Amino acid sequence: MRGAERVPRGRTDHDAMPSVSDAFRSRLNETFTGGSTGTAAWMDDLEHGTDAGFFGPGSATWAVHGGSHGIVAGVRALLVQALHPGALAGVADHSRYREDPFGRLAGTSRWIATVTYGDRATARSGSAWVHRLHERVRGQYVDGHGAIRPYSANDPDLARWVHLAFTDAFLRAAQRWGGPIPGGADAYVREWAEAGRLMRIDDPPASEVELREQMNGYLDRGELAVDSRTRDVVRFIKNPPLALLLRPGYRAVFEGAVSTLDPRHRSLLGLRAPVIGPVELPVVRATGLVLGGIGAVLDDQSGSERAARRRIARLQRSHDDVIA
Repeated sequence: MRGAERVPRGRTDHDAMPSVSDAFRSRLNETFTGGSTGTAAWMDDLEHGTDAGFFGPGSATWAVHGGSHGIVAGVRALLVQALHPGALAGVADHSRYREDPFGRLAGTSRWIATVTYGDRATARSGSAWVHRLHERVRGQYVDGHGAIRPYSANDPDLARWVHLAFTDAFLRAAQRWGGPIPGGADAYVREWAEAGRLMRIDDPPASEVELREQMNGYLDRGELAVDSRTRDVVRFIKNPPLALLLRPGYRAVFEGAVSTLDPRHRSLLGLRAPVIGPVELPVVRATGLVLGGIGAVLDDQSGSERAARRRIARLQRSHDDVIA
C-alpha cells in the first residue's frame, strides 16, 4: 500500500479533502454538460459576436431562462413532449437517451442558451445546425387515433409541439420559482416566438392565451396519446441514472415539475401530486429549497449569460468610442 499523502504546510487535512459542496458542484456540472467538466468552450464563444442578440439584459427571455428553475422546466418539457406519439417516436427511435441521457440534455441546453444569449448570427447558425441534425430523424408512429403515420423531426406540427412544450414549461417554472418577468407572460411568449421561427415554425404563439389555445388544440384534436412506450419514458424521467448525491434533490425537482402540469396532461401521463392520505405535500416549497441550494452552488448567473454580458459590454464600449 502507498503511504498517506503528506498535507502541505499551512493546510489542514480538511483543506486537502474536497468538500461536500465541491462534490455536489462537480456532479451537477457533469450532469448538465453531458459529462464534461469546467466551462464548455461553446459558452465562452458566446462572448464573440457583433450584436446584443435577439433578447438581451432586461428582456423577459433572460428573466425566464435565467436561474435554477430552468432545471424544473427541462423535466416538465420532457414529460409534456412525450405526450405526442410522433415526438416520442423520434426520441425513442433515434435518440440514445438511455445510454447517454445527459448528453441529450446538454445538446438541448446548448441550443436554448445559444438562442437566448448568443448574437443573432450565432443563434441562426445554431438553429440551422439543429435543423440539419433533424433531417435524419424520420420514421413511422401510431397517432392518437390509431392510424400509422410518417414522422420527421422537422415536420412543422411536431416542431410546434416541441416549441409549445418548452415555452410553457419555462414560463410555468419561472412563474412558480423565478423572479418578476419584465412585461409579464405575454412578453416572454412573444419574445420566445423568435426561437420558433428560427426552427421554421409558422405563426408560433405570441401571447399566453395563444400558447394555451395552441396546446389545447392538440388535446381537442385527439393528437396526444399514451402507450407502453410513453410510460417507459416517464419512468425513466422519474428515475434517471443520477449520482447518489443528486437523487434526493432530483426527486423534489421531478415532483415540482409534475405539480405545474396541466391537470389533463398530468392525468394522461398517470401522474399526480404527492400526497399523504388526503393531504397534498408542500411540493412548491420543497422544490424551491432544492433550487435555492443549486443556485447557491452553481451561481444563478450561468456561464452563457456571463459571456453574453461581456460581449454586450464590449460592443457598448466600441459604440462609446465611436461617439467620442
